[in-house]
Amino acid sequence: MSGLRPYDIKQMIFEGEGMHVDFKKTITSCSKIARTLVAFANNKGGKLLIGVADNGTIKGVSAEEEEKYMLNRAATFYCRPLIDLYFEEVYIDNKIVLVTEIKESDVKPHYALGDDHKWWVYVRVKDRSQLASKIVVDVLKAGANDAGVLIEYSEKESLLLKYLDVNQRISAKDSSKLLNLPRRRTQRLLVNLILSGIIRLHTNEKEEYYTAC
Repeated sequence: MSGLRPYDIKQMIFEGEGMHVDFKKTITSCSKIARTLVAFANNKGGKLLIGVADNGTIKGVSAEEEEKYMLNRAATFYCRPLIDLYFEEVYIDNKIVLVTEIKESDVKPHYALGDDHKWWVYVRVKDRSQLASKIVVDVLKAGANDAGVLIEYSEKESLLLKYLDVNQRISAKDSSKLLNLPRRRTQRLLVNLILSGIIRLHTNEKEEYYTAC
């Protein structure tokens, strides 16, 4: 990340928060910001604009070194594996916006340390950092493995694909009922089909579902 101009930041602010951009007026909690860092690293990366309020108002940062300290502490001690951060200070209307870039990781999944002292996986869903489901975690784990996946079509895979041909989409719970399989076996089947590019996982704030590719 280099050479960001005030215009670039204003354009990001105009487009609003989303999959790859998040606004923070200031960093007040290492555990909370770790969720965002992890979510970006587990997806396609993103940028934090520190000194920008949720409504897009540029407040600026008054102590950028303190903000960097909090972010680096979160990335090192509240993220597992740790996450590399890239900083750039951009001056806009006599104020400093601290831009923090998080690149997509090649050692997924990353976990964030929660207030309950447990480690949780987060992913980016629209403009939110959302707790990942077991299937998403399995996809992230298997996707980091270069071994690949060999699919042998059984009656179960064929049944699922025939259902999707007619009904367009299905949830994990409905898949388990359709295939008459335990939840864990259904999850493994879905993960293998996702990694093989046969079905696609869709996640939003309310549900996860699957469609044929």
